[in-house]
Amino acid sequence: MNYIKKLAVLLTLVVPSFAFSQGFSNPGDATKDTENYTSQELLSFSKKVEKKIASEGAIVAIVSRVGRPPSELPEGVTYTHVAFWVYSDIKTKDGKDLKGYQVYNLYQKNDKPNVSDLVNDFPVDFFAGTYELKSGIIIPKKSLQMKLFNVINSKTYSELHNKNYSVVAKVDSSQYQNCTSFVLKVLFSALYDTNSIPQINANINKYFTPQVIKIGPLKKLLGGMFVSDFYPNEHDGEIKTATFNTIKNFMQKYNLTTHVYTVTGESQ
Repeated sequence: MNYIKKLAVLLTLVVPSFAFSQGFSNPGDATKDTENYTSQELLSFSKKVEKKIASEGAIVAIVSRVGRPPSELPEGVTYTHVAFWVYSDIKTKDGKDLKGYQVYNLYQKNDKPNVSDLVNDFPVDFFAGTYELKSGIIIPKKSLQMKLFNVINSKTYSELHNKNYSVVAKVDSSQYQNCTSFVLKVLFSALYDTNSIPQINANINKYFTPQVIKIGPLKKLLGGMFVSDFYPNEHDGEIKTATFNTIKNFMQKYNLTTHVYTVTGESQ
């Protein structure tokens, strides 16, 4: 087998395992053929999720979307992007003042996937490019919602952001971050009323159980050669990162939620 063929084989071995990017480029995860859903279908689904959250009287919710085919996601990873939905005063393009949910995201840059920005958009934007009309939703306890609201609307929110992006960022990393680890840091900042990143990381290590990402040694060794947002070297041994499911499990374990549910395009 010549060099080019060997390289092609390695690419097929490596790249699919890292196609579960958490916090992909704005506006949506890029592998979806958005023609599978019309603009009206996306608008209808985003309104459905928004109404469900509003029916709980939520000021802040943690919401996820599916941006990749399930076959491309590692075991234990169900959703590819997680963000805060915050009930806000919204000014429309035509100057009207409305109440509704604004989405607070960490997104990778389109031209630099190893760099992220904090981007605010709206529910229909959140689901643009979604692979499936499915969303996991966490409604925090009312007292925690208010704490999250205060952090999100303070300078601490941006101070917790690390622009260096890795799809497999450690939950206590000082080098890298992805959208889910960012959500986790904001959550712990709110829980412990602190903007100290060392203290936040210490509490995360003490109380939070991350997701083990099962990747073979060859893929781990070669992944960074082909994927610019994959940095496994900061992990000692197993690769462990935050996911929507691990955040959900943590919050349920410590009675920090009022409701956790899934909304789909078919559910009522």
